Amino acid sequence: MTTRDDTIRVIKIVDETTVDGPGFRISIYCAGCENRCPGCHNPQTWDVNAGEEKTVDELFDHIVADDFSNVTFSGGDPMLRPLSFARLAKRIKTETNKNIWCYTGYTFENLLRRADALELMRWIDVLVDGPFILSQRNEDLLFRGSENQRILDVPKSLEAQKAIPLDIDPFDLNR
Repeated sequence: MTTRDDTIRVIKIVDETTVDGPGFRISIYCAGCENRCPGCHNPQTWDVNAGEEKTVDELFDHIVADDFSNVTFSGGDPMLRPLSFARLAKRIKTETNKNIWCYTGYTFENLLRRADALELMRWIDVLVDGPFILSQRNEDLLFRGSENQRILDVPKSLEAQKAIPLDIDPFDLNR
């Protein structure tokens, strides 16, 4: 029997993408986003009922079938269902050597106040935070769409209890 925290509504899974973090990645695009940013490149993910329900086990099996790619959680917004993503992330981090990036429209500072979001952040390596702001759109940015969005080193940020930007090297596949 599955519980609510054992499933994730998935819009699509993109294998071997290079746009959602360094190197090849498996990107899981989930359903549901409260931010609904004007100019969003994934408005089809806003509806929480869109896509197909997948179990954490199904998603994990898909991820480990690819020995090479790391993982990105995107959407929609994974922080709408952080406990489900936390279960998946915990398995990934304890049973593989893959790193995990997560995109969210919320800011790190707001997520620090949410126990459910903290549970997910315990298991991820990098957080790309902040809503997409169309007036700050910049197509030259690495792995994000607008100037306000940040790429954060999650373990360092959690330890400091403040946002610590990742010193990003797009060729370092371990981050």
